[in-house]
Amino acid sequence: MMYAIVDIETTGGYGKRHRITEVAALVHDGEKVLESFQTLINPDCEIPGYITGLTGIDQRMVEDAPFFEDIAEAFFEFLKDKVFVAHNVNFDYQFIKSEFERVGMEFDAPKLCTVRLSRKIFPGLRSYSLGSICEHKAISIKARHRAFGDAEATAELFGMLLAADDEGVVQALLKRNSGEAFLPPNITKEQFLELPEDIGVYYFHDANGKVIYVGKALNIKSRFKGHFSGAGKGKQAMKTAVYSISYQLTGSEFLALLVEALEIKKHWPKFNRAQKVKEANWGLYRYQDGAGYERFQVAKVNRFSKAVLTFRSHHEAWSYLLGKVEQYRLCAKLCGIQKTKGACYDYQAGACDGPCCGEEEVTSYNEKVKRWMDNIQRERARLLIREKGRTREEHAAIYFEDGILQAYGFIEASLEVDSDEEVLGYLDRVKPVSDTTPILEQYLSKQLSKTVKVLG
Repeated sequence: MMYAIVDIETTGGYGKRHRITEVAALVHDGEKVLESFQTLINPDCEIPGYITGLTGIDQRMVEDAPFFEDIAEAFFEFLKDKVFVAHNVNFDYQFIKSEFERVGMEFDAPKLCTVRLSRKIFPGLRSYSLGSICEHKAISIKARHRAFGDAEATAELFGMLLAADDEGVVQALLKRNSGEAFLPPNITKEQFLELPEDIGVYYFHDANGKVIYVGKALNIKSRFKGHFSGAGKGKQAMKTAVYSISYQLTGSEFLALLVEALEIKKHWPKFNRAQKVKEANWGLYRYQDGAGYERFQVAKVNRFSKAVLTFRSHHEAWSYLLGKVEQYRLCAKLCGIQKTKGACYDYQAGACDGPCCGEEEVTSYNEKVKRWMDNIQRERARLLIREKGRTREEHAAIYFEDGILQAYGFIEASLEVDSDEEVLGYLDRVKPVSDTTPILEQYLSKQLSKTVKVLG
C-alpha cells in the first residue's frame, strides 16, 4: 500500500472560501519516502498579514508561482491510488478537494489522520499537535509552518506509527465502514459511542476543559455526528478544537432550549457567539389611536418604549400576533398586519367585527384586547410548568416569574407533594436570563394546557 503524506499552507481556515499558497506531498511505501512533490501556489487573492506572520509566505513570493489549475493534473496523478495522510487530515483534505473541484476534477481518496493514529498508538501524551509530538519523539522539523518541512516531519512520524502499530490500528481506520471518519481528531470512537440518543444539552470542551460550544439536541449522539459530517464553514476550526464532550439530559425540548440559553450566558462559548439564542430584538407595542381603539405594532426593541412582549425575530413576533388576531377576533388593520384605507380584508371575509370601519364600538373591541392582555399578565405572573422527565419514573417542573425562568428540577412520579409551594422546594434556582422569555412565549403560544399552572 502506498501513502501520500500531505501538508499545505493556506490563506485561511475554510476550504470553500480560502485558497492554498503552498503544497507538499511525499510518497511513502510504509517503510521509507520514495518521491516528493512541492510548490508554492498563487492563490489569486490577498494573503492576510497574520498568515504571512505565521508561514513567512507573502504576496511577493507567490507572484510568479503557478496557479492550482497549472499543477492540478500532475498533482492529481501524484496522489492517485494512494492513501491521503496528514496531521489533522480533514483540514488538508477539504482544501485540496475544493481546489480540484474549482478546476472541474473530482478527488476522492481514503484518509488517515496522524493525530488520530498518534492518540491510539501513542496514548497519554500531553498534546498531539505536530510541534509537540515531534518534540516528544525527537523528530526535527526543518521549516515549521512551511508545507515541505511539516510534511517531512509528518512522514517521519507516520513511519514511527506504522512500526509501532502492533494492534492493526491503521488497517482498522482505513476500513470505509469503520464509522470514525467524521470524528474530530481528538475524540475517540469510544467517547462517541457513549453519547446518549436522548434529548438534552451538550458541551464541547477544549484541551483545557473550557466550554467552547453549547447546543441542544433531540438526539445528542446524532446531533454530534451532524456537527462534523461533511464540509461547512467553521466546522474545521471547531473540529480541531474539541477534545471532550459532556452533556445533561432534559427529557423535553422545551427544557433543553431553556438550559441551552442559561449555559450559553454562563460560559459564553467562543463557537456560539455568532449564533444561538439571539437577543430579543423585536417587540409588540401597544397604543391607543385618536378614536380610542387599542392598536398594536411589531417593531424593533428600543430603550424608550416598553414592549408588551419581546421576540427573537420579526417572523416569530408576526406569527404570534396573527394567532392572537384569530383567537380574540381582533382587527388585522388595527394590529398593524394589514394596511388599507378602508375596512380590513378580514372584515370583508367575516373574520373581523369592523372596528376598522366604525362597525364595532370602541368599548366592545377594547374589551377583547383587555381579555388578551389579562391572559398575558396571568400567564407571565408565576407559572409552574410540568414537562416530561428524563425517564418514565419522573417529571420535570419548571418555574417562571414574570416570563423569566427562575428554577427547574426533576421530581419522582411516585413522590407525594401537597402543594405547589412544596414542588418549588424541590427545584434548583438559576440565575435569571432574559433569553428564556421568548422561549416561554413561543411555548405558551403553541400549548397552554393542563401542564401549565398559574400560581397565585
